[in-house]
Amino acid sequence: MNPVGASRAVVLVSGGLDSATTLAIARADGFACFALSVEYGQRHVAELDAAAQVARRLGAREHRVMRVDLAGIGGSALTDPQIAVPESPTTGIPVTYVPARNTMMLALALAWAEVLGARDIFVGVNALDWSGYPDCRPEFIAAFERLAAQATKAGVEGHPCRIHAPLIEWTKARIIREGVRLGLDYGITVSCYQPDACGRACGRCDACRIRRAGFEAAGVPDPTRYRSR
Repeated sequence: MNPVGASRAVVLVSGGLDSATTLAIARADGFACFALSVEYGQRHVAELDAAAQVARRLGAREHRVMRVDLAGIGGSALTDPQIAVPESPTTGIPVTYVPARNTMMLALALAWAEVLGARDIFVGVNALDWSGYPDCRPEFIAAFERLAAQATKAGVEGHPCRIHAPLIEWTKARIIREGVRLGLDYGITVSCYQPDACGRACGRCDACRIRRAGFEAAGVPDPTRYRSR
């Protein structure tokens, strides 16, 4: 996999189920993958350890962690310990939405891609499971790709970067089945919004409920490590 001379791609890897599957897909498509994780002030830092494991096991050429202080902006339960993570289903845009997070992450990926000479960026956003998040929609991905073509030296010289979001319209069950087909060990991933220091999931937040339901729908045993059921 990833033969010498393969096209380079930057893959955003959070440590969660979706981004791990996206990395597996990019690798299976023959890309030489450079994994990028972002430490943005998230409360659930265990996902960064998971991201390192995912990048290593899936053979990323390099794994970088970049830092952006989104906690300094606030406004999200994922960065502000004073805002509680919901443990019951919510409607509309939830308090776990982090303002401009995907825009900033894609901007970092775009900058690194230009330095690497990569013309492809992969991101694991999903519009079906996360319909409340405005930066997980197909319209957002298309708009960012147009921006990237105008914002970089490579773009204006006729070599624009492509933004791949292969999971954007997939159900969680389909994502899991594809990951299993590609040999991905979901036991090393962390999706929970409030895992403990060991990466064990709470089993109660939206992310845990959606993940668990996905494994049930896929007919795949759930390998998630929970603090309690």
